[in-house]
Amino acid sequence: MGLMIDYARPDGRAARGYYVAGARGANQPGIVVVQEWWGVNSQIKGSADRLAESGYRVLVPDLFRGKATLDEAEAEHMMHNLDFEEAATQDIRGAVQHLKPKGKVGVVGFCMGGALAVLTAATTPEADAVVSWYGVPPEEALDVAKVTAPLQGHFALQDTFFPIASVDALDRRLQQRGVAHEFHRYDAGHAFGNETGANHDPDATEQAWDRTLRFFGRHIG
Repeated sequence: MGLMIDYARPDGRAARGYYVAGARGANQPGIVVVQEWWGVNSQIKGSADRLAESGYRVLVPDLFRGKATLDEAEAEHMMHNLDFEEAATQDIRGAVQHLKPKGKVGVVGFCMGGALAVLTAATTPEADAVVSWYGVPPEEALDVAKVTAPLQGHFALQDTFFPIASVDALDRRLQQRGVAHEFHRYDAGHAFGNETGANHDPDATEQAWDRTLRFFGRHIG
């Protein structure tokens, strides 16, 4: 069972997040989990718990400062009010820095958090591996030349929020710059890995989780 903790952002301000660790506690690599637009709810905490059970210290930055919702319109409103650059360079990078003294650290994000995870790959040199589930940032927001961490992506062919064409464009840009990455595409809809959502696809979810854990195993231990 996890708990809410405070940690420092690079600018010195305090941030909060959901923290959970596996049986070996501090003697484990770390993973920062970046929320969907619903907030830090029970579903995203469950994803963090799953990673902890797999042997990681996990921290989920609370980007919405305690707010969570089940209403799509409210979730969209909260997402549009979020400063993505600040979230990536302060809240998420601060979470990576908080975990880093005890070992290597990965980042994984879902939906909105997936786009933020990709941004983090270019803004957080402390990150050792980054995974995005069905999220890519706008082309103009990402300088692929600054991506230093190995990157893995899991994307839905029927995604209407993050069209697969935008994934293909990012794939080409990363290839052109020689950035180490692997993108996987699934015959599924957006947020297929969220077991509480209408598009949940159990087979795609388990395949994506298996690939995610193997990727982190290779790069952060």
